[in-house]
Amino acid sequence: MKSDLKTYTKRDITNRVAQETNTDLRIAGMYVNHVFTAIRKIMMSANPSLRIEIRGFGVIEVKTTKSKPKARNPRSGEVIFVPPRRKTHFKPSKLIKKFLSQPLDGQKVTTEKSLI
Repeated sequence: MKSDLKTYTKRDITNRVAQETNTDLRIAGMYVNHVFTAIRKIMMSANPSLRIEIRGFGVIEVKTTKSKPKARNPRSGEVIFVPPRRKTHFKPSKLIKKFLSQPLDGQKVTTEKSLI
C-alpha cells in the first residue's frame, strides 16, 4: 500500500546533512542543492551516454536504447518507428546491496558499521 511508503525529499537530506555535520541548515541546503545540480547537469550533458560513480553509494548511468523500427501502437495496432533515446540506470554499491538483501523477518539485523 502506498501510504506505508516513506518518501524522503531533498529537505530530509538537507536536515540529515546539517545534523551530521553540525552545520547551519541554510548552508547544508546550499551544498546539497549544489551537489544535485552538478549531478543533474552532468547527466544532461550525456552525449550519448555516461557513467557517474560515487564510491559507497553506487553508479548512475545514462544509457542509450536501440531504435525500434517495428513497434506497435497498443491502441490502434499500427506499426510505428520509435527512435533511440536515453534512459537512466542506478546500480547500488556492494554495501547497499548487502544491506538490502537481508531478510525482512528480523532474524539477521545488521547495521552499516557491521557491513563494512
